[in-house]
Amino acid sequence: MRHLLRLGFITLTVLRFGLDELALSSFKHRWLRALARIVATGRRLDAPRGQRLRHALERLGPIFVKFGQVLSTRRDLLPEDIADELTKLQDAVPPFPAEQAAALVEAAFRRPLTDIFASFDREPVASASIAQVHFAVLRDGREVAVKVLRPGMLSVIDDDLSLLRTLAGWVERNSSDGKRLKPREVVAEFSNYLHDELDLVREAANGAQLRRNMEPLGLLMIPEMVWDLCTSTVIVMERMTGVPIGQTARLRAAGVDFKKLARDGVTIFFTQVFRDGFFHADMHPGNIQVSLAPQTFGRYIALDFGIIGTLTESDKDYLAQNFIAFFRRDYKRVAELHLESGWVPPGTRIGDLEGAVRACCEPYFDRPLSEISLGQVLLRLFQTSRRFNVEIQPQLVLLQKTLLNIEGLGRQLDPELDLWSTAKPFLERWMAEQIGWRGLLERFKDEAPRYAKLTPELPRLLHDALASHIKLGNQNELVGLLKTLLKEQHRTHRLMRAILYGSVALLLGALAVQFMPPGTFFR
Repeated sequence: MRHLLRLGFITLTVLRFGLDELALSSFKHRWLRALARIVATGRRLDAPRGQRLRHALERLGPIFVKFGQVLSTRRDLLPEDIADELTKLQDAVPPFPAEQAAALVEAAFRRPLTDIFASFDREPVASASIAQVHFAVLRDGREVAVKVLRPGMLSVIDDDLSLLRTLAGWVERNSSDGKRLKPREVVAEFSNYLHDELDLVREAANGAQLRRNMEPLGLLMIPEMVWDLCTSTVIVMERMTGVPIGQTARLRAAGVDFKKLARDGVTIFFTQVFRDGFFHADMHPGNIQVSLAPQTFGRYIALDFGIIGTLTESDKDYLAQNFIAFFRRDYKRVAELHLESGWVPPGTRIGDLEGAVRACCEPYFDRPLSEISLGQVLLRLFQTSRRFNVEIQPQLVLLQKTLLNIEGLGRQLDPELDLWSTAKPFLERWMAEQIGWRGLLERFKDEAPRYAKLTPELPRLLHDALASHIKLGNQNELVGLLKTLLKEQHRTHRLMRAILYGSVALLLGALAVQFMPPGTFFR
């Protein structure tokens, strides 16, 4: 009965905002398009489709709002007008009662509040779709923030996700863009993301990892977790005191250097992405503050670690090469990287893809950030990707979203910031460290334990291999193999001697030239 009532409410909301007409009109079957015109009869659907969709998601509740927020990052899947509207979705949800929050904390720790806290603020300082936050003071005097998961979230999420899966399957079967848009994969990605965010211990671990990574940089402050008071439904962390990044007037009055703040933001982002492969992927202004304390003045403070992006070494290398190629306007290299990575079909013509990428990116260079919209660049690239059947990689979705957040933050702090020139030296330095001697030594250091374990085993492994050959009666093959190895060894020795003698001769020649009187050879 509960499922039927929820389905009925969703159906009424869909009809009220005309989402049925919006969905049916995109299908390839004529009878479905005709049905869309019929169901729209008698209803006033004057508002733009994106606005209607946004209002409907807000009406359906926190889970659908969160889905709209995640979907807004997939501009490769959405028309521009709908994507723009979904980015306006706010995560301001009315808080649940303070008595209920206190009861949830006591249930999580199996102790009365007075045994844990010297004081507990009943009024939440922040309320979102997944959890809300209260300030408190521990018995030892430490000021902390207590994050409490909304009650009953798991059952609500699972019910709504079940409906979304059914709808996604229907859309994929009947929509003309169903296979390309992959709605079932989008819902599965959203499901994983939501269930991860529901485990607050996972969020606490993310925060601890970020704190450990960023502490040496000295630009970003992360609250320390109180691990004795962290559970899957309640976590307690150090209370951070700062000014929200959106309160620019207050920050300017305090004397914060906005240009430095903007540069630091870019440095933090690229450090997390390319050095660590582990980045805060929800860097909207509500989660970013600036410290005004004398000892940490002007440093960023990051909050809310439920959404974290991760990249593999191959992802980082591929992205760095792409960024550098973009900064150098080497569009042919960008096209080659897409082909080498398998993002485009093997038969794609490099020249055509190069020309399309150039048309997307060239108009945006040599401009201050105030005149550049990375969102528009990404949108045009996505439109180009459709033409060349580029498969958008799931692991880069959060990176795209975070890059858009960085753009907005940079524009707010310093409209003259040139993101390209700020990021280019960082990426070139990172690539040099990866390719140069330092990167080689680091890789040797990483592999040393494996080699140390394997090296003593080599004689035994060689003996076992030779013995197995002999047992199988492959003596002739073994003799031939040994002769080949000896021949290659002699050839290698000759080559090494030639290199050594040549190097010595070159060194002696250089010394002779250095100490000979000027004009000996050229008179």
